[in-house]
Amino acid sequence: MVAAFICHPGIVFTFSIILAALAASFTLASGNIINDIYDVEIDKINRSLRPLPSGKISYKEAIAIYIIFLLLSLILSWFINPLAFIIVIITSLVLFLYSKYLKRIPLVGNITVAFLTGIVFIYGGIAVENYETAIIPALFAFLINLIREIVKDMQDVKGDEKAGAVSFPIKYGLQKSKILSLVVSILLIILTVYPFIFQLYKIEYFIIVMVIVNPLLIYSVKILFEDHSEKNLIKISNILKLNMIFGLIAIFFGV
Repeated sequence: MVAAFICHPGIVFTFSIILAALAASFTLASGNIINDIYDVEIDKINRSLRPLPSGKISYKEAIAIYIIFLLLSLILSWFINPLAFIIVIITSLVLFLYSKYLKRIPLVGNITVAFLTGIVFIYGGIAVENYETAIIPALFAFLINLIREIVKDMQDVKGDEKAGAVSFPIKYGLQKSKILSLVVSILLIILTVYPFIFQLYKIEYFIIVMVIVNPLLIYSVKILFEDHSEKNLIKISNILKLNMIFGLIAIFFGV
């Protein structure tokens, strides 16, 4: 919804925007479900309270909900426009491939998740037929989610090792994972200045980014290098998630 408003300032809720939001929600929900299905053994170690490993939901029930959500996302997107329908098909396929294959390839899985997060903004732009304006927020979402994905992999090292998964931190170590997070963070900070310099966004965007978004990003990297305990990694992951919201607020008031 925010992406639609960014791409078409002043627009009120339309049928297409509501359909796009629902379709995106069902698409990502189905992706989370299929991921949980393939990750059930790992989650017994890393996240034992989740529905499948805890036994709150059976394997057959999870499959049924996955299929229902997938069909709902396809049906809803069909009523938006052909491009939206194609995006949902591609995204659903990528989510399945990610859960089954891609997440087991170091960094490829992280990039895939970050890409899928970014494409949500493109999808919102498609709903109002102006996806070009969504490219910058999509890029920002991609980069900050890539950082968060690396942090989450650092957090899951113990369970991933026992399950035989090969994430970036397992293959290359925690120190190189920290350095990669730092490099991506620096790139993101540099790029946040671009829309203001080239007058794509107003001063409100620049103020929020410089006062809140970038300082939080710098703080996250700082404490990541100081402490990579599971407790601190969870804290960093939550800070990055919160920072995404502040980033959206900055763009929303800056357009």
